[in-house]
Amino acid sequence: MTVTHHEKILREFTKQARTFADPQLNQVFTGRLTGLVKFVEPELDTGDVCLEVACGTGLVARALSRRVRHVTALDATPAMLEQGKREADREGVTNVTFARGDAGELPFLDRSFTLVITRFSLHHFEKPLVALREMVRVSRSGASLIIADLVRTDAPGDPDRHERLRDPSHASLLTVQQMTELLTEVGAEVKRSTAFEVVRPVDAWLAQSHTPEDAAARVRAELKAELDGGAVTGMRPVMADGELCFTQAQAYLAAIAS
Repeated sequence: MTVTHHEKILREFTKQARTFADPQLNQVFTGRLTGLVKFVEPELDTGDVCLEVACGTGLVARALSRRVRHVTALDATPAMLEQGKREADREGVTNVTFARGDAGELPFLDRSFTLVITRFSLHHFEKPLVALREMVRVSRSGASLIIADLVRTDAPGDPDRHERLRDPSHASLLTVQQMTELLTEVGAEVKRSTAFEVVRPVDAWLAQSHTPEDAAARVRAELKAELDGGAVTGMRPVMADGELCFTQAQAYLAAIAS
């Protein structure tokens, strides 16, 4: 029986729900949250009505909730939403609403939000243009649209292959230029962006996604082989403090909806 991409997303992110916000396993999500909020800060207003698309456990939504009127945190995976709601309740956050929905068909009226944000989601979408068009549709004219994601660089190799070995719900990485072009196509104008690289420990990255051991062993073996002069993987492996790591490129883009 063929497994749809949507079913892959539900399966993979149900597995990841309890480890999603674990700083020992997912430091890129937790440790870099402050940096994302600082990037968004120039766009924030205390009266903002915000939407986080593909929110996971709502880490970003909860961080923004202290600075805005209300945030709706939307995701397709019930386990992620349930975990996020528990954490929000524990933190005493009262202005975040968790909602289930599809990024490709947002369950909101046109022009509903003054700020729309999505983090680490585009590379999971089979049709990112559709999701971006929906984000613009639900944004008020002049609203801020923030995209934070992994990005493809011009380095040799194909990182998508190993990303999919680790998590089969991965679709494909886009370049910053491709993201900019898609945003322009759906009626948003990119005003500023920043790009940077992160060195991530391989074992924590694999453990966070509960990657099956046969696939995890293959990833480790191919990264180690590249360090020894073997085939280029696109993952740009390095040894850091005696630990096998890889290099991931990320970018933040701030756009204005028409």
